[in-house]
Amino acid sequence: MNKTNQIKTQILIALSLLVGLLTACKNVSDNTNTKPNVVFILVDDLGWKDVGCFGSDFYQTPNVDKLAKSGVSFFNGYAACTVCSPTRASIMSGKYPAKINCTDWIEGHKKPYAKLKVPDWAMYMDTTEVTLAEAFKLNGYTTAHIGKWHLGEDAIYWPENQGFDINKGGWSKGSPNRNATLGSKGYFAPFGNPRLKDLPSDEYLTVRLTDEACEFIQANKEKSFFLNFWLYNVHTALQAKEEKVNKYKALVDSTAYQKNPVYAAMVEHMDDAVGRIIDELERAKILENTIIVFTSDNGGLIGDKKNRVTNNYPLREGKGNMYEGGIRVPSIIVAPDMIDKGTKSYTPIISMDYYPTLLELAGLELPSSIKKEIDGISLLPIINNEKANEREAIFWHYPHYHNKGAKPHSAVRKGDWKLIRKFENDSYELYNLNNDVSEEQNLFNENPEKVQELKELLFKWYHKVDAQFPTENPKYKPTIDNNL
Repeated sequence: MNKTNQIKTQILIALSLLVGLLTACKNVSDNTNTKPNVVFILVDDLGWKDVGCFGSDFYQTPNVDKLAKSGVSFFNGYAACTVCSPTRASIMSGKYPAKINCTDWIEGHKKPYAKLKVPDWAMYMDTTEVTLAEAFKLNGYTTAHIGKWHLGEDAIYWPENQGFDINKGGWSKGSPNRNATLGSKGYFAPFGNPRLKDLPSDEYLTVRLTDEACEFIQANKEKSFFLNFWLYNVHTALQAKEEKVNKYKALVDSTAYQKNPVYAAMVEHMDDAVGRIIDELERAKILENTIIVFTSDNGGLIGDKKNRVTNNYPLREGKGNMYEGGIRVPSIIVAPDMIDKGTKSYTPIISMDYYPTLLELAGLELPSSIKKEIDGISLLPIINNEKANEREAIFWHYPHYHNKGAKPHSAVRKGDWKLIRKFENDSYELYNLNNDVSEEQNLFNENPEKVQELKELLFKWYHKVDAQFPTENPKYKPTIDNNL
């Protein structure tokens, strides 16, 4: 155990004692399964329009649609970043990626000759963070992570060192392992995953991960548990079972926006997994005492002209870009004893909000020293169909380049207004998302007062989170295509 982890262990022991005292004062016993379970379903690269209940008319997602009818769907749900690792870190820490300096996917894209030099960033989620899993573990929960992690190359940053009792499949890679030397084939067995031992019965990765999740639920149905079910689907490589692919090949409509049959099959694999989890919770007679979160880590991947993946229309662009298609994601929360099920909310929410929301839904305590550092706000009022908590604005900061189009930028949304700052030429774009969700009409020149208001908010936030910025690159070569 390194020195950092030793210090963190000591802190967590002290916090555990304090949380125990707080819990005792509320007369809650850890020996009874009165506290709700949590299943956090995070789908990789799932776009805002990639499920039926959010508007897809090609991909078939009956289980996710059913889940939406049991909870609240957030149609202005956002990922904390346009790429995966920062969003995952924000979910686990409850903080903006810029605050914890984890602002790009691990390992990021290297563009040594781009106009700007990107800042160094943490290619991991620091183990000093009190993670969402640790918060639940402090309160007596059994914790498990099943699926993609992608929050550090070194094993010291993997789930088993970040508050999870069990880790099945979470390691350094952000997509299924395809390694000809090792014989690993991506979504098809063998998987070549050091945290997921290959079994003779293995075929498709999503099925195997779902098997592990269902086994965990059955083994812990008498306890209170926190389960991260973070799928590798629907991240590339595009691979799905043949019978599902053939099904969608027969359904392809050339006039539709979404038409990739392999991607559609992968979405269905994901939906099958969600259905099996719900069925297992019902079989274990704990569905009614389980909080379920369903969301994505960034917008849907568009791909290129030769290899289209999905289509986020009416949103502009997709994964790796600064516009709505890169950050708006399907978001659903189901909670025990919900009175108004199947509701839709249009209040903007963001990844950090899940941390305080889940703690409040579960009735758990954390010391104020930890809670005050969390950037998210509880969504419990929305879940209870009450007036949402007031929040001035939400922010994004991506001081990096991405091969899908993004250049260093920041953005702020307040109400219906969104301001984007582009760092290469320090220019701004302003959009009213209520009137123009496709971000086609830049209103920068027509609304100088709104621009100034949002700029002031953005710069104030920079200072608050101690944001890092790109700088002039002395190696800049404009003749090189830095978008590759």
